[in-house]
Amino acid sequence: MPCWLLSRRSWLNLNVSRMTRRTATYALLLVAVFSTLCFAQDKVFDWVRASDETVRLDPSDFHGGRVYRPGPNGGNMHVDIQAKQPVTVAMVAADEWNSAMQHERSNHDLNFRCLREHVVSTTYTCALPPARPMVLVIRDERNPSNAIVRSVGAILKGTGGARQFISPNDVLITYYRWNCVSNCLQPEFQWFRLVKEKYEITPVPKVYSVINPDHDGQDVNIRIKAGIPMLVTLVPSKDIDQVYSSPDSLQSIMSGSSCKQRGVQTLTFDCTANVADGPQALVLLPEAGANTASHKKAEIELQVTRCVANCNLLPAPKQQ
Repeated sequence: MPCWLLSRRSWLNLNVSRMTRRTATYALLLVAVFSTLCFAQDKVFDWVRASDETVRLDPSDFHGGRVYRPGPNGGNMHVDIQAKQPVTVAMVAADEWNSAMQHERSNHDLNFRCLREHVVSTTYTCALPPARPMVLVIRDERNPSNAIVRSVGAILKGTGGARQFISPNDVLITYYRWNCVSNCLQPEFQWFRLVKEKYEITPVPKVYSVINPDHDGQDVNIRIKAGIPMLVTLVPSKDIDQVYSSPDSLQSIMSGSSCKQRGVQTLTFDCTANVADGPQALVLLPEAGANTASHKKAEIELQVTRCVANCNLLPAPKQQ
């Protein structure tokens, strides 16, 4: 079965308590195998080369690169840096950096994040704080003190007046973006609620003719809460007239259904429907011997998945 056909809830219903230890072990191994196969078909993301930037730095010069704007949960950045001479690399809050550049105050301290010194060739990464723009800062390390830069004044020291000519430091910055690289285009599914009702239980079958599968393996989720034991099943809609005329016929009709539960009162369960099954009806009926004269009520909720995007990539439905 293709992985996109697996119910997102199906493995949650594994009842290990009803199995022997050996059977449970085999079942869990099977789950692991199927999970591995499915994850292999999920979308794969990686860092993808976005753009290059080349800068020339004189001794003690600096460069403010790209500004990163992480979301409310923070974020990550990834760049490759190649330099002819060692440089110091760090992330600085964009507001602090802009203020420092405007005022050029020697006592304006900066808070450096992910500081890396003596960089010539590296892949530079940094975990960014939530919701605060950060700028990539690169500084040429060629200065007499070779000290760690802690203020704009220190960075700017020696920038005025005449300098002895020294070959510039060429720095190549390669920016990357986090993007899908494999299995990027896939059918996308969304859950839709078709039924949500509370009704008084009677001996007459309760029928909802609501499901017309749009793809094979369409996920169906059923939740029931009832005051007495109930029979719940999906059967072909074409058989509903027979169920109404003879409720006892439901026993034989539901024998061919893979989606059924007996004697339930409170339960959530999953099953699937295929295109070849045709329109399906949800049927609820009190179990034989249940007291239907007690005016008990039942709550029923039915949800199904439907393809909402890239549906042309779905496999062709199987024909019976």
